[in-house]
Amino acid sequence: MAAGKSMATFPIAHGCTKADAYTLGGWWGDHPPDGEHIQPTEFLLSRGGVVLGSMYASGPIGRMSSDEAVHLITNREQRPPSYKFYSENRKGSY
Repeated sequence: MAAGKSMATFPIAHGCTKADAYTLGGWWGDHPPDGEHIQPTEFLLSRGGVVLGSMYASGPIGRMSSDEAVHLITNREQRPPSYKFYSENRKGSY
């Protein structure tokens, strides 16, 4: 879909710079004939802006499909409010 033609109701990044890629934690690639560009960097955000999941790829493999996103969202919505995520259970110990 061409830039500006999306029916999304949220911002979509387009034309990211190398600085943007590093800010997001993404990789910057140079793949002829496409030239330099940010590699796929995806975030699944809650309504409150909390990152529920993220995916980074260094090539064409590793992108989240719509089915995977729906599965992740459904799984998160079915958890009880008292559920503690892994990082919360570990208290910063990895």
